[in-house]
Amino acid sequence: MHGPVFFSKVMISTKPYMMRAIYEWCADQGFTPYMQVVVDVRTRVPQEHVKDGQIVLNIGSEATHQLLIGNEDVTFQARFNGRAFPIYVPVDCVAAIYARENGQGMAFEVELQETATATTPAGDAPVLVEAAAKLEAPETKADAADETGGEPTEPKPRSHLTRIK
Repeated sequence: MHGPVFFSKVMISTKPYMMRAIYEWCADQGFTPYMQVVVDVRTRVPQEHVKDGQIVLNIGSEATHQLLIGNEDVTFQARFNGRAFPIYVPVDCVAAIYARENGQGMAFEVELQETATATTPAGDAPVLVEAAAKLEAPETKADAADETGGEPTEPKPRSHLTRIK
């Protein structure tokens, strides 16, 4: 007479699932999904477009090639100043994902890592948001251009995110 047996399993954070849901919602609404990233040693983005340790990326289908929002990382190819660049962003570096047109989306807590060998923390707590970014969104030309080789465009100015409780 033993109780049920439960196997211990490492839980995957809900963050990548929320990111994929916001991305899909943006696509369904005809909006442009933007991703705000806090850059650390693991993040592979064009450093000349990083401002104050952050970068905002257009991750819409017209601006990316082979986009994959996985459980551990986000990878794709984008053009910056007419040149293709492979992007690698650990999920735990994503500060927000939102629609450029109205700022609706979700912000996340970000835990930076000092070394490239550190492990990904679990249990990120997402926060529903209205507006564009919890941290002041950097003004940068890091908005990935379309695959036809067009130049990146300047992101529109955004207000701060508001937490909805």
